[in-house]
Amino acid sequence: MVTPAKMAAAASLDSDSCVAQSNEANSKWLDAHYDPVADIHTFSACLALADLHGDGEYKLVVGDLGPGERQPRLKVLKGPTVLTESPLPALPAAAATFIMEQHEPRTPALALASGPCVYVYKNLRPYFKFSLPQLPPNPVEQDLWNQAKEDQIDPLTLKEMLEGIREKAEVPLSVQSLRFLQLDLSEMEAFVNQHKSKSIKRQTVITTMTTLKKNLADDDAVSCLVLGTENKEILVLDPEAFTILTKMSLPGVPVFLEVSGQFDVEFRLAAACRNGSVYILRRDSKRPKYCIELSAQPVGLVRVHKILVVGSTQQSLQGFTYKGKKLWTVQLPAAILTMNLLEQHSRGLQAVMAGLANGEVHIYRDKALLNVIHTPDMVTSLCFGRYGREDDTLIMTTKGGGLIIKILKRTAVFVEGTGEVGPPPAQATKLDVPRKTRLYVDQTLREREAGTAMHRAFQTDLYLLRLRAARAYVQALESSLSPMSATDREPLKLHAVVPLLVPGLSYPLETFVESLSSKGISDMIKVLVLREGHSAPLLSVHISMPVSEGLVAA
Repeated sequence: MVTPAKMAAAASLDSDSCVAQSNEANSKWLDAHYDPVADIHTFSACLALADLHGDGEYKLVVGDLGPGERQPRLKVLKGPTVLTESPLPALPAAAATFIMEQHEPRTPALALASGPCVYVYKNLRPYFKFSLPQLPPNPVEQDLWNQAKEDQIDPLTLKEMLEGIREKAEVPLSVQSLRFLQLDLSEMEAFVNQHKSKSIKRQTVITTMTTLKKNLADDDAVSCLVLGTENKEILVLDPEAFTILTKMSLPGVPVFLEVSGQFDVEFRLAAACRNGSVYILRRDSKRPKYCIELSAQPVGLVRVHKILVVGSTQQSLQGFTYKGKKLWTVQLPAAILTMNLLEQHSRGLQAVMAGLANGEVHIYRDKALLNVIHTPDMVTSLCFGRYGREDDTLIMTTKGGGLIIKILKRTAVFVEGTGEVGPPPAQATKLDVPRKTRLYVDQTLREREAGTAMHRAFQTDLYLLRLRAARAYVQALESSLSPMSATDREPLKLHAVVPLLVPGLSYPLETFVESLSSKGISDMIKVLVLREGHSAPLLSVHISMPVSEGLVAA
């Protein structure tokens, strides 16, 4: 027997399925795969797509962080399954694929930055290991370990001296000294006896990595590796010999890099640093040429054509030119967790993808919101490109270790203005500014040529005006010419209004005014208010007396 409750439940299920089918039909994406327990923990810089075997089948390279006590691993995925997996000696910082040789076939190599090294793989086999050059140690630290080697100081004194260096010295301590400072008093002597004969080494680590075309802009052209290091430097490596081609210095530690151009021709490099600034360098500059100071820490940097899009911790996206000019700002509904570029070659579309803390992925072209993707968990990494044999594939990993793969429909078209956030379009309308006259142009040229002299003359006149006003005020106070009292004990104010004097009418005035002239002219009289027993007036006022109508009639 079918009860009304069962009929209502069936109707509800049918309604939900119809809504889901309607949403999928209206969506621009096809749900290809979702695995909530894929056990992938990474961020966008450690994802890369490439045809690693030259067979036209694009693979996904993942630098897995290995949460908890698990060892970091390098994973290569083919479709939804893990193809190969190998351990890493340290946490991965970035992954990139690049062409390193001009020989055919041009199979891309894989570069993975981890700690102070870059591990290069060809055909998923270890090919080369590049290590950052060692840094000179602190001379005071070196002298202390030499004294410990000769037993001239005890471990407790060595610890006190090293702590003083760590607090004040500009050159940081080596790993050996930092480990020594973490030991207990009972373990110090054994540590000193074990390491006192070893030389001190100070090593930096890689914080970010990207690629730069060597001399051609083709997709299969040879590329250089660009590294950002913890000691505030950027290194460009030769793709064949893996030597340092150039070195640039920054005021802060780089965490995001964006490069455009070719190394042998001309290139521009943008580096977002931990000090809250974005620095822009060119080919011949060893130091930044432009600086963009942000009001918050950057959480992502993406280049869209000639615009740098910066995501900040203030839940906003900001667009800048390569000269540091701010173009626009978009406020987002939640904090930004990750950012990456969406490039659809078939339609010439470039947009910014931003994964938010509310479980949404927003896609923007400039300040126009193109699309919103809802995910079952917070997205921690994004990657868009060719995967398998599909050109437009979006790969996302979630905070819980899940893997989401979506494919952009071939009929999907992103329309600008859908859900646009920001000022109204009328604000961008140009004003009808009148044409410049000859007088305006001459005045502008005069101000440009004699701007300094005009400013000085203005300042001189302003100072003279202030001086004259101060002198007049002091004179008014000394002679009691002001209608207000200058003392706090007698806060008086005199406001006198005298109407026309009509003959035959009496006025309730404390002082009678009599016209002494027979000509019937108007004149000024001075009224003084004095305190009893004092000769200095409290205040005074001048009253303009009108003409007596009686004398005028006579």
